Amino acid sequence: MEVEAAKLIGAGLAVVGLGGVGVGIGNIFSSMIASGARNPSAIANVQIFMWIGFALVEAVALYALLISLLLMFVF
Repeated sequence: MEVEAAKLIGAGLAVVGLGGVGVGIGNIFSSMIASGARNPSAIANVQIFMWIGFALVEAVALYALLISLLLMFVF
């Protein structure tokens, strides 16, 4: 196997985690909508935790993208 092909395969495998990130973000916002529909007065309390969870899940996506780009262009 050539080195370039191995780099591209590794970059593709590094991006597999983005599927889980999409599911996680959808789950976070669907839970926020459901909790807001059940108790509208609690939206302000739940919204802070929603944004923290969103930031943490999005960080995983950025790390996966960073690793993929490093494998493709640096190594």
